Amino acid sequence: MAVGYAADIKPLFRAKDVKSMKNVAGFDLSKYEDVKANAALILKRLAAGEMPCDGGWADDKVALFRKWKEEGMAP
Repeated sequence: MAVGYAADIKPLFRAKDVKSMKNVAGFDLSKYEDVKANAALILKRLAAGEMPCDGGWADDKVALFRKWKEEGMAP
């Protein structure tokens, strides 16, 4: 089954993650266009355990984000 931003990726970002990234990086994790435009950077930070700043995602969540990116980042 294909991975979509609205159904699968957006719910992974907590409200505090959205707020933090707006302040730190200047993009909005709650907006498809911003996440799509910054997907490579986001995946790099997620894979390194550097995002979110209070502790990295579980491997299955990182894998889901990676799959979404590799499948073409459907909305």
